[in-house]
Amino acid sequence: MTAEYDPDNIFAKILRGEIPSHKVYEDDHCIAIMDVMPESDGHALVIPKAPSRNLIDADPDELAKVIAVVQKVAKAVIPAFNADGAVIRQFNEAASGQTVFHLHFHVIPCAEGVRLRKHVDKMEDQDILAANAKKLIGALEAL
Repeated sequence: MTAEYDPDNIFAKILRGEIPSHKVYEDDHCIAIMDVMPESDGHALVIPKAPSRNLIDADPDELAKVIAVVQKVAKAVIPAFNADGAVIRQFNEAASGQTVFHLHFHVIPCAEGVRLRKHVDKMEDQDILAANAKKLIGALEAL
């Protein structure tokens, strides 16, 4: 059994505008932001606006709308960051590695022969995040 949703998690605060982020996309159902501890340049998060702890308790209709945005962001990170592919990650509960208990998807550009950084290594410089957000926004607009 999963625990209840906590409306004070960091992503809920970002959605309410209480914590700043580098937003690259928004619609009625979700936002996409730059991950502050990226595993590669261009690492983005797609976060549904509907409160759910993770995929297990998400509303299937909302999930369908969010996964379409995950696909769109994945299509955009590849040309924006000269990547060879994109890793999509999503965790469900602490045992799987989930640390923020609001459903979210990691979209991580990757290149042949280049190892991803550890997610918890360090916070990225805000100027770098802003520059990467600008690249990703441009690629999203070009789709």
